[in-house]
Amino acid sequence: MNTTNSKTVLLAGVTGYLGGYIAKALVEDNFKAKLIARSTKTLKSFESKTIKIIKAEVTKPDTLYGICEGVTTVISTVGITRQKDGLTYMDVDYQANLNLLNEAKRAGVKKFIYVSAINGNKYRHLKIFEAKEKFVDALRNSGLEYVVIRPNGFFSDMKDFLDMAKNGKIYLFGNGEQKFNPIHGEDLAIVCLQAIKSTSNEIIVGGPDILTLNEIGEMALDAHQKPIKIIHLPDWVRKFVIWTLRTFTTSKTYGPIEFFLTLMTEDNIAPRFGTRRLYKFFREQT
Repeated sequence: MNTTNSKTVLLAGVTGYLGGYIAKALVEDNFKAKLIARSTKTLKSFESKTIKIIKAEVTKPDTLYGICEGVTTVISTVGITRQKDGLTYMDVDYQANLNLLNEAKRAGVKKFIYVSAINGNKYRHLKIFEAKEKFVDALRNSGLEYVVIRPNGFFSDMKDFLDMAKNGKIYLFGNGEQKFNPIHGEDLAIVCLQAIKSTSNEIIVGGPDILTLNEIGEMALDAHQKPIKIIHLPDWVRKFVIWTLRTFTTSKTYGPIEFFLTLMTEDNIAPRFGTRRLYKFFREQT
């Protein structure tokens, strides 16, 4: 990819699954960049003449002051996945990103790129999306150029299938014929850097292979060299699981499960991009 050194990128969320791939791509494409994280120990390998590592916490706005000076584009992949540090989705997916946006505006940053997920507006009733989409609203009204990237699931999310397959059985709700095309972090990182020059405000993207849940289950079992055994559960069980978790656990516990179980009930097919295949990823993980 051709890039110009006139761009300086600030990346937040660098210690996460996608953030690591974006950091690597920034290095490979010779970008000037600032990588911010609350713990910088694992980022030392990225440090160079063009890459600065800065300790900062997006949940604490006082630690962000000045970090956007000289920055032209901010990329944020900040969001709760399965952390257990007492913070809520509103604390992180909304407020922490808003802290970063406010600092970007103060410093005169031109563009803000935010990674959400596919069909976010449609699923605002889910805890994860409630916070993410509230931030998208703030970003739209910020006056900055912006891009919201909406991937159709990460390969890392598909590890749940591998975990089930270890025990020799895959459990699916409904007939398992729902289709979607998750994307590898390495491919999605390319999309994020392309967004720097994009004139679109929203990029919906998935991986190269459109797969049914049954096919993904078969791949996971095959990766563990297990016979194909997929058990299809009625949809009322899925609804009952979500209700039970919402009633008896915190949003931090039920949020990812609610998200996964809701999006898996219908087709979610995004424009295809990339070269990394899920079956190879599964093989690499076992």
